[in-house]
Amino acid sequence: MDETTSIKVRIKGMSCAACVGAAERALRSLKGVASVSINLATERAFIQYTPTMLDFEGIRTAITNCGYEAELIRERSDKLHDRERVERERDFKTLKTHFIASALLTIPIAAGSMLTLPVLSNRYVLFALASVVQFWLGRRFYGAAISALRHLSANMNTLIAVGTTSAYAYSCVATFAPDFFEAGGIAPHVYFDTSAVIITLILLGRMLELRAKGRTSEAIRRLIGMQAGSSCVIRNGVQANLPAEDIVVGDIVVVRAGERIVVDGLVVEGTSSVDESMLTGESLPVDKAVGDELLAGTLNGLGVLKMRASKVGEDSTIERIIRLIEQAQGSKAPIQRFADRVASVFVPVVISIAVLTFLLWYFLGPRPSFTMAMTNFIAVLIIACPCALGLATPTAIMVGSGRGAQQGILIRDAEALEKTCKVRTVVMDKTGTITVGRPRVTDVITNPSYEMDIQNDQNAPYSRWALRIAASIERDSEHPLGAAIVNLARDRGIDLLQTEDVLTLPGGGIRGRLRETAQEVLCRSRTLLVIIGNIQLMTREGIDCSALMPEIERLTQEAKTVVVMAVGGDAAALFAIADTIKETSAEAVKRLTEMGIEVVMLTGDNQKTAEAIARQVSITRVFAEVQPQDKLDVIRQLMYGNQVRPLVKPGAGSAADQTSRLVAMVGDGINDAPALAQADVGIAIGTGSDVAIESSDITLIKGDLLSVVDAIQLSHATMRVIKQNLFWAFFYNIIGIPVAAGALYLFGGPLLNPMLASLAMAFSSVSVVSNSLRLRRK
Repeated sequence: MDETTSIKVRIKGMSCAACVGAAERALRSLKGVASVSINLATERAFIQYTPTMLDFEGIRTAITNCGYEAELIRERSDKLHDRERVERERDFKTLKTHFIASALLTIPIAAGSMLTLPVLSNRYVLFALASVVQFWLGRRFYGAAISALRHLSANMNTLIAVGTTSAYAYSCVATFAPDFFEAGGIAPHVYFDTSAVIITLILLGRMLELRAKGRTSEAIRRLIGMQAGSSCVIRNGVQANLPAEDIVVGDIVVVRAGERIVVDGLVVEGTSSVDESMLTGESLPVDKAVGDELLAGTLNGLGVLKMRASKVGEDSTIERIIRLIEQAQGSKAPIQRFADRVASVFVPVVISIAVLTFLLWYFLGPRPSFTMAMTNFIAVLIIACPCALGLATPTAIMVGSGRGAQQGILIRDAEALEKTCKVRTVVMDKTGTITVGRPRVTDVITNPSYEMDIQNDQNAPYSRWALRIAASIERDSEHPLGAAIVNLARDRGIDLLQTEDVLTLPGGGIRGRLRETAQEVLCRSRTLLVIIGNIQLMTREGIDCSALMPEIERLTQEAKTVVVMAVGGDAAALFAIADTIKETSAEAVKRLTEMGIEVVMLTGDNQKTAEAIARQVSITRVFAEVQPQDKLDVIRQLMYGNQVRPLVKPGAGSAADQTSRLVAMVGDGINDAPALAQADVGIAIGTGSDVAIESSDITLIKGDLLSVVDAIQLSHATMRVIKQNLFWAFFYNIIGIPVAAGALYLFGGPLLNPMLASLAMAFSSVSVVSNSLRLRRK
């Protein structure tokens, strides 16, 4: 099978959902196109196709044949968004100028039509003023409508052009050939004010809509603005200020106080605090020292740091975040499919209803039947708004995904966002997800019956000296438990002692001696042969640990690993080591449970350790001792129960999807990747492996389980706004079109003035976008 590739194409000239539908149908008809998704709000198409069967020129031709302009996006995100911002501002200024000019001309037209004024009420003067509005300020509607007609399609511009032209043409005949109407017994009224007011109000609506749409992409613009332009780089001992795109992996980058970090990397020198709020949403600065990771786009504090670049250019974290946001904003939620189906036939149906309305009023309506038929015909065409249908979902997705990114929640696509709000079970890996993922010393307990003669500092706690000895012996150990002891000593500022004859023992342990100078510091009477290991090693070495056994048993029950240290043949102290629980894990589980979501732990650890951790965070359902290859079976069991379980997760709307219990999997390791891919929603901890992140639907940059709660709540909020938007869009058209057709008149009510219809239409799409913008405050 031939490989496919993906491209992003900017499509100019689309105005409503019907435009999107026409362009998508044209692209899907091309041989070699695998998938197409067009976002009306961003005017971008995401196209996956087979290069051996199709090229961009073929894609461009298909889009051009629909009446739109196509441009392949090759630029970096920052340059592209800068250019789009400039173009948006230019379009806004043009629209504003056209609106002001149209309003200044429409005011005297309306005044002259409604009142008897010298000069202004003259039909020829009204004709001249209205012609300027119709064909100069309204030419954008004609251009788009004619282009659509040329390609045998129709859109919102078609409705506007036909509606305003009907009013304008009727008025022209009444002005220059009044006998035509008088011969039929019809008073020749003019409606130049109707066509002019309609165009003016629609221009106002387009202007407000463009400004509101620009605000929906505010989050991604902020991220792009965080990309620093240049930084100081040390190469071959020489410092030079280089642009970010010239920095390569391995370069030493100097980050001065207050500077923004340009690439991802590790600190090799210096200490400082870094503001990561723009990526993680965490307001407090994070302390950074040698070995800590720095992310592009974050802001250095008062210290000076030297870092070794590890990810540059498009591989940096901020670039990956921007790509994920763009991918999410370019995708379509399953809930949008119905709106797309309606939009595909919307304009032809509206035109048919308008024609039927005209015929019914003309042949069956009261006199003057032609005037009433024409008025209602225009009102139906003008009030219909496929634009609101096209903007209902993408604007909410744009704002929701952008708001998530500001809080460190990256959503891969709209389908994942929609599915997340339906999740009823959240499965969590233990190590690195519920827990920190690194062994830490939780207890240092000394043997009360063991006496050590401290030479230098009689006031130092014995546990401190015990830690000093153990860390000195374990200093060069590669075992994670030994590293945990060394890390604790360094965190407490303890200087390590010189050692010799250090040897790793089979069965889990280490032995060594302190050099004579170290013995002089610590002890006058004992030979400091030190053995560190588990209780089984101590037994083999003949070391009596009976005095420590109560503590060993208690700590073992708490699922902690116990390491005993013997000095000079006697059990001197023990160290309890555990993978500690993250501070927010218990709170996250509590909040998920309160939301009615079942939380399940899935781990390869032994049952006793898993249950001990589960108790501490109030998880009641545990799958322990599960091998990586078996995690898939557990996820499928939770999703489908005793049903036949497919090997891949179903697509949205499939039968299996409708009968299953939606399950989210939260993990961070390579061994979690298959389970993340299998689950309905895979949620990767951003501090985990790249494989896990690539397999997930949602990535949490902070590695904080409360972000899982936030992601689900964001999904609920976004879907609520989408449903509100779709309800308004459908309700508006379902109610508005019959009212415009004269339904109220049948029950003694008024007819809808076409000018009021244009006002309603102009603000319908603005209301949808404004409702989506509320998500920014969530």
